Amino acid sequence: MKLLTPKSMTAALLLVAAVLAALLLWRQAGAAPLGGDALPTPRPLPALALLNERGQATTLAASDGRLRLVFYGFVRCPDVCPVTLASLKNTYAALTPAQRARVQVQFITVDPENDRPAVVRDYLARFDPAFTGLTGQAPAIDEAAREMFVTNVKPLPAAQDHSAHIQEEQGSRATNAQAAGASAAAAARLHGDQLSVVDSQGRFVRVYGNTAVVDGTLDRDLPGLIRQYAN
Repeated sequence: MKLLTPKSMTAALLLVAAVLAALLLWRQAGAAPLGGDALPTPRPLPALALLNERGQATTLAASDGRLRLVFYGFVRCPDVCPVTLASLKNTYAALTPAQRARVQVQFITVDPENDRPAVVRDYLARFDPAFTGLTGQAPAIDEAAREMFVTNVKPLPAAQDHSAHIQEEQGSRATNAQAAGASAAAAARLHGDQLSVVDSQGRFVRVYGNTAVVDGTLDRDLPGLIRQYAN
C-alpha cells in the first residue's frame, strides 16, 4: 500500500476543507429543501376590500414588498390561535432586524362580526405590536378564506327542542368556555389552522401546517423564504 506523502496529505486535507466549506455555503444559501407545501403555480390574490387593524381600507392583495405570513383565526379562539400567534411571536423575534424588515406577520379574522379593527389591534398587541390584522364584511372574509384554501365554518344555531337535561349540560359547557375566555358559540367555530406564505408581489405561494409552525420547521425555513419570496 502506497503511503501518502506530506505533500499529498496536505492536498487531501485542503480538498476536504473545500468540500466542507462548500457544503456550509450551500446550506447558508438556502439550497436545503424548504418544508411546507409549495403551490404548483403562484396564486395572485384578488383585491377583496378589507380593513386593517387601524380601520383603514385595504385589500387582500395589497403588498408593501414584504413577505407575508398569513394566519386565519379569531380573537375568541380558546386554543389554536393564541398558541400559533405565540409561536409566530418567537419566530419573528428570532430574526435579525434586517430580516424582520422584510417580513409581515398578518392575522385575518374569520369572525368579523366580533373582531372589528380595534378588537383585532388590541389582540395582536398582546403578541407583538408589529403584527398586522385584517377584518371586514363577512362575504369578503369568507371569499378571502376560500382563496387561500382555509376552512371557515360558523357555529350551528342551537336547537330549540332539547330536553332540560341537555340544556343544563349545554349551559354548564358554556359557563366553562366563558371562564376560559371564549363563549361556547365562539369555541364551536371551525377554521383552518395552516399558515399561508404570500410573496412580495401579493401571490399565495406556500402553505405550512400548524404542526410545522410550532415544531421549528418554519423557524428553520424562514431565512430561506425571505431570500426566495421577499424583495
